Amino acid sequence: MKILKQFGIILLITFLGEGLKSLLPLPIPASIYGMVILLTALMSGVLKLESVREAGEFLIEIMPILFVPAAVGLLDSWGEFQPILIPAIVITVVITVLVMAVTGQVTQVMIRHGKVGSRHE
Repeated sequence: MKILKQFGIILLITFLGEGLKSLLPLPIPASIYGMVILLTALMSGVLKLESVREAGEFLIEIMPILFVPAAVGLLDSWGEFQPILIPAIVITVVITVLVMAVTGQVTQVMIRHGKVGSRHE
């Protein structure tokens, strides 16, 4: 029963994100609104991590299964996807490398910042 309550909290936050998406005229996905709401609630202490931890861990564990319908959809529309396959692969590889590089740089800056900050304490 505990995990159902936690899942209900996550679902409520997801619905709040959907509501914001319909109210605000910004080109931001509802899932992003939901994640920002969840982060804000967790950071402010309005929502305790223990209130959603087990359901969140479960959802992360089953995440690969959630990609199966998208993969089947790609296979189903193979005829339309085939002409743009090479550009899609190139874009995917370039963006993946770019995201990895930026993430690495940001991580290095954060680590350096943490070391500098700890020297002053």
